[in-house]
Amino acid sequence: MTQDDLLARAQAWLAEDPDPETREELAALLDRNATDELAARFAGTLQFGTAGLRGEIGAGPMRMNRSVVIRAAAGLAAYLKAKGQEGGLVVVGYDARYKSADFARDTAAVMTGAGLRAALLPRPLPTPVLAYAIRHLGAVAGVEVTASHNPPRDNGYKVYLGDGSQIVPPADAEIAAEIDAVRSLNDVPRPEAGWETLGDEVLEAYLARTDAVLTPGSPRTARTVYTAMHGVGKDVLTAAFGRAGFPPPALVAAQAEPDPAFPTVAFPNPEEPGAMDLAFEAARAVDPDLVIANDPDADRCAVAVPDASVEGGWRMLRGDEVGALLAAHLVHKGATGVFAESIVSSSLLGRIAEAAGVGYEETLTGFKWIARVDGLRYGYEEALGYCVDPEGVRDKDGITAALLVAELASVLKEQGRTLLDLLDDLAVAHGLHATDQLSVRVEDLSIIANAMTALRERPPVSLAGLTVVSAEDLTKGTESLPPTDGLRYHLEGDYKARVIVRPSGTEPKLKCYLEVVVPVADARELVPARAKGAELLAAIKRDLSAAAGL
Repeated sequence: MTQDDLLARAQAWLAEDPDPETREELAALLDRNATDELAARFAGTLQFGTAGLRGEIGAGPMRMNRSVVIRAAAGLAAYLKAKGQEGGLVVVGYDARYKSADFARDTAAVMTGAGLRAALLPRPLPTPVLAYAIRHLGAVAGVEVTASHNPPRDNGYKVYLGDGSQIVPPADAEIAAEIDAVRSLNDVPRPEAGWETLGDEVLEAYLARTDAVLTPGSPRTARTVYTAMHGVGKDVLTAAFGRAGFPPPALVAAQAEPDPAFPTVAFPNPEEPGAMDLAFEAARAVDPDLVIANDPDADRCAVAVPDASVEGGWRMLRGDEVGALLAAHLVHKGATGVFAESIVSSSLLGRIAEAAGVGYEETLTGFKWIARVDGLRYGYEEALGYCVDPEGVRDKDGITAALLVAELASVLKEQGRTLLDLLDDLAVAHGLHATDQLSVRVEDLSIIANAMTALRERPPVSLAGLTVVSAEDLTKGTESLPPTDGLRYHLEGDYKARVIVRPSGTEPKLKCYLEVVVPVADARELVPARAKGAELLAAIKRDLSAAAGL
């Protein structure tokens, strides 16, 4: 693109931009002739994919803004009408991030102008409430405006279809084509009214449904410290815990209320270093049984437990550990159906399912795939996502997952036991499944591409002294999985291990998921088994980094 083309494109965008803030921002860039910055914003368009849209807020087609959202909404409306859904209901939810309410209102206006019916949730609410509302109200689609646990400067646009699960191919490409067909915002009718703003009835119905994940009469004694991570989870989670009869969670006050600046954390993600520090500080003060955290849109659930062997006395459980605990709890409660997980999650779930005689299935990464498993009863992903009530919410749900964890902790507490004791039992029964992640955040996306290329052209023959017995390029798909950008290695030797490498779908990260299985004959072997698992994981990390050129 020549400089003249760049300036012409920016001027045309400026002329249509409905948002005074981004208009002012873009006008200032034009006045300064800031061609490098303009080129970054106009080098292409933010791509609509299976995660919808996600990006930094700002002016231009490579940023999240009202112009981009209006085009996305118009494309979704055109897609729905092409599928015969004229007049159908589209439910719109949003979190408390910068511009979320504006993007939600614009979406409702576009749907109304296109001849669909639109209903806005009454205020910023957890993503699972939107996912529930789609099925509860019989909608043909839903939109959630959220960037989940991304940095404060980001926002996003997540699309669900009428089954209440997120879009998958080919719907994403078909919607993207309709978005591309929008030539001018002037062609998109946006009435000032005509959509419905819902009351609390949908939220009340969701809360009534949360009780269904618990066993009537089960113990409800676990005491918790809870952080909403500056997001929208507090009111809904505390209401759900109150209805269920659990003790009121002790709140991490500095993180309890929605704040789009996320002032106390570098990244508002419970998995990130330091994000749980205030919660652990609160736990040391009140001595609860559990710490529970939601991410900002409350679709994820993090769990920490007392552990005298670690500094500070509290340990975050890995998503794979919580995934296994919930599976074991559901098996104990007599759950039937299919237990599902993504390929990057621990293979322990398959062992638990096999021993219990329930179905098991692996899917590609993301709840858009897990939610579509036939006969799904329980699904989880290692990134702190758990679906424990698929008939109610066909997506991860950090509220109902928290309730189920609290119930399990209460059951164990009555037996004089803890979640760590149950993890020990699972290791003895099925082998110690030690997992870790090598996650590399980059500014330059070419680093990720170069690492994937290096691994494809020169796949490792061994890692941590274990032989790579199979190296799969998942871009070709497998018998059970559609194609995806990823690599999978199975390793054997004195121990078995698995490695999966993939670019993140939502952040500028290369993610490598590692698992080692160490046999355990009895409880006396747990300590050396954990040491061996940690040693092997560290060695795999080191060797994989070298192979990928990181």
